[in-house]
Formats: sequence, structure tokens, C-alpha cells
Amino acid sequence: MRLWIKTPLAILATGAEGGLVVEDGKIVEHVGAGQQPGTAVDEVFDASAHVIIPGLVNTHHHMFQTLTRAHPSAINKELFPWLEALFPIWARNVTPENLRLATRLALTELMLSGCTTVSDHQYLFPPGLDAAMDIQAEEAAALGMRMTLTRGSLNMTVEDGGNAIAGAVQDIDTILSDCERVLNRYHDASEGAMLQVALAPCAPFNVTKQLMTETAALALKHGCGLHTHLAETRDEVVYCRERFNCTTVDYIEDCGWLTERTWLAHGIHFNDEEVARLGRHKVGVCHCPTSNMVLASGMCRTKELEAAGAKVGLGVDGSASNDNSNLMEGVRHAMMLNRIRYDAASVTHFDAFRWATEGSAKCLGREDIGTLAVGKQADLAFYTLDELRFSGAGDPIAALVLCGATAADRVMIKGRWTVVDGAPLGVDVARLRREHGQAARRFLEAV
Repeated sequence: MRLWIKTPLAILATGAEGGLVVEDGKIVEHVGAGQQPGTAVDEVFDASAHVIIPGLVNTHHHMFQTLTRAHPSAINKELFPWLEALFPIWARNVTPENLRLATRLALTELMLSGCTTVSDHQYLFPPGLDAAMDIQAEEAAALGMRMTLTRGSLNMTVEDGGNAIAGAVQDIDTILSDCERVLNRYHDASEGAMLQVALAPCAPFNVTKQLMTETAALALKHGCGLHTHLAETRDEVVYCRERFNCTTVDYIEDCGWLTERTWLAHGIHFNDEEVARLGRHKVGVCHCPTSNMVLASGMCRTKELEAAGAKVGLGVDGSASNDNSNLMEGVRHAMMLNRIRYDAASVTHFDAFRWATEGSAKCLGREDIGTLAVGKQADLAFYTLDELRFSGAGDPIAALVLCGATAADRVMIKGRWTVVDGAPLGVDVARLRREHGQAARRFLEAV
């Protein structure tokens, strides 16, 4: 079926003022202003009330953390004491059942914000949660979301000099065996893939160097992505200096991670030499502005990283350090926070959109999504400007960021509608909210 998405109010694509034609899950034609499609279409969608952008791409999250949002034990703390408060609660209470609810809720919330592709850094595997990746694959498929299954890992406890606890870690053989299983079952490197896999030891302060090195070798064997937290806080930089006698970038280079298949979460505390080195190797950095503000971690050097050649994307981060899964809100925060570091002219709404779309797609190693170019996958987010906050807005694209859009009216993934009139298709939102809320109460009782 050929669908003409006709005459949008505004669109984040040059030469498509008359809309887009979608066929077989792809964008096959741009329609100029006042023009008709070059060949006949089967259906027309009137987009005159909609601002259209590429579907947002979330490159870093921890979906299980939706169960501990605004948790009394963790509010008003920075990263290390925050983790110290929450690790025991997570390790004792995350089960297959509540991970499924947490994943479903986070995916739905992301999609409602205009997100079409997600990556979740699922590093928590307490006893009984061996099928975490399978649960997430099933939930993504049920919603029709693209997902990079990011098989994380922990193997260094407080007793080992890390900050994880015994109930949250696995041994290296178990981790690598399951990584291989997940890769063989789910990793699809083809164009338009709905599921891909990346490997993701959590951070230098809770995994061993051996695990980092062997994970890099396994990822090279399969040609998949690598992901970890790096340089999120000054404490982490000090940790690497004291434990490994090197910088954080020295450490990942020694582990075989300086590759264009790597993307790093946060990447705040890099010096000029490290920024240049990351750029030379085309490493990706996922900027998480909301989480960075909540935990007072600092500001990512986005402009310097991009200028050096690094890829810059956006992520919402965990829903206990954000505390939501709304990437459109993250776009606004990215622009505002970066204007504090730089200036108003140097960081525009177009920069923030680029980080959340094309930049994020490149971090995930994907060239088939992230823009509205002909030949790309038909992943689109549609917003209306009928709320009071938009009244008087002169530039519809800029208004999404400056006036604070938070919810998409429609979402399309691979040419299929997944959100219509602000509602996710096939999801009972009231039931999901009730069941997830009931599960989350268990985490409050665990204090």
C-alpha cells in the first residue's frame, strides 16, 4: 500500500512540504509544496494539523528502574550514594513478572513521547531473571517498537572493590554464555531490523577488566555494538585513576573498546585529549541531560565531541534518575542545558533534534533510521499544536522544543501506526498503570 502523508503543518525534512509517501515500511518519495505524488497512492492521511519529525531514538535507559521512581531512599543524592541506596532494593525485588511490567510501561511511555527505537541497558540479573532479554524482546515485539537488546552485566561486588552487591552479580562464564545465546537468537544486522543486540558491561566500578576485554572480543566476533557507562561523575574518574592508574579513556582503550561500534553513556568528564581520541575512533556518546541534572553529575561536552568526530545521541537514562521515560522532554532539556555550557546561538533546536534522531541512530550503528530521507525506514512522530502552551507560536518545529511538547498525537514505526490520537494501539493504559503501580509498591515496602 502506498500512503501519502499529505501537507503537514511543518516537517523536519527539506523538500517535503507537500508530505511523504510511505510504502512497504519505507519512505519512498518526498512531495514538494503544492505538488502531487509522482505515482498513484492507495490512501491519503491529512497531516495539515501535524508537525512531523523523525521518530526519536533512545540510546540509554534502565527500564527496571521505573519501579523505583522518586524512591525515598534515593532522592537528593548523587550517583554513588544513590546506587548504594538502590542496589540492594533492586537485587532483592526485580522479578521476571515485574521486569515485564517495567519494560512494557517504559516502552509505552517512550513511544507516547514520539520514540520509535530504544536501547535499554539491562545489567541487572539476580537469580531467577535469566530470561530478561527474552522478556524485553517479547514486549518490544508486542508494541511494534524497534529495540537494541543491550545485554548488560555486573560481576564485581563491594567486597571486590566495586559497588554492586552479591545478589546482583553473575560470573564471567555465565555472562558470556548468555551474551552468545542472545546474539544468536535476536541479533539482526539487516536493513530495517526490529531487533538488534549490543553487549554492555555496566561500568568500570562494577565489572572486572577481564569481563570488559572478553566482551569486546565477543562483540568483534559478532559485529555487534558495545555499550557501558563512562566518565559520568568525577568519582568515577578518580576511581579509574586510583584502581587502574589511568584515565577512563585509557582504560577502555586497554580493554579493546576504542571502536566505532562503541557508544558510551553520559561521557561528561573527558579532557581535551580524551575528546580528541574518542573522536578519532568515532566512538558514540549518549548525552543524558535530565539524569545528569537530577544527580548533579555535570554537563556533557557535546559540541566538542561532535567537532572531534564522535557521534552524539540522547537517552532518558534510568527511570529512577530521570524520573520518566519521555525523550521529547529530553530534547528540550538537552537544548537548555547545553546553552548553559555554550550559548544560545551555538545550540539550536535543530542540534537537539539531531542528537535525538540521526545522532542516536549512528550511536546504535544504524544508517536506516534517524532522518526522513527517501529510502529510510518510515519511523515518524506527529505532534499537534493545539494545547495552550503552543498558542502564538510562530515556528512550529521550534515550538516543539521551546514550548515544551511532551506527547505525540501519532507515531508510525516501519510504516505501521502504533499511536493514534495520543493512544498506544493494543495497550490498556489504565490497566498497565494499575498493575505497574501495584508492583512498585513492593519496592517501597523493601526499605
